[in-house]
Amino acid sequence: MVRKISGAFTGGAIGALIDSVNIWILGQAGITAMLGISLRPQFTGLWLYPRLVWGGIWAMLLILPFFRQKTALRGILMSLVPTTMMLGMVFPEMGMGLLGLKAGLLTPLLVLLLNFVYGMVASFWYKSCA
Repeated sequence: MVRKISGAFTGGAIGALIDSVNIWILGQAGITAMLGISLRPQFTGLWLYPRLVWGGIWAMLLILPFFRQKTALRGILMSLVPTTMMLGMVFPEMGMGLLGLKAGLLTPLLVLLLNFVYGMVASFWYKSCA
């Protein structure tokens, strides 16, 4: 069980790191601005650390015994939980409105796509460890 827990957490943290680098690069390259999305995070420890921890925590959902043979589907389904939390709770608390729409109309789609990548990385890492 320790191997499953550590594999899930590590996969989630690595997925969150990739997700974080992706959104940072998109912001720095001006792609988010070009899409009308005002997200342009600064790559700092204070920004990154909670993302890695929460990425690991959310990935604990991979331990649940659903779709064990369908790694990609597990990752996508698991990624919908933090996506829902981000769009329904975190963005509104940050003043970005429901779904983060005050940051741009394409914000929900960007969050969904980036979290799909996070979920896939976490799920495939978990599969390789379990």
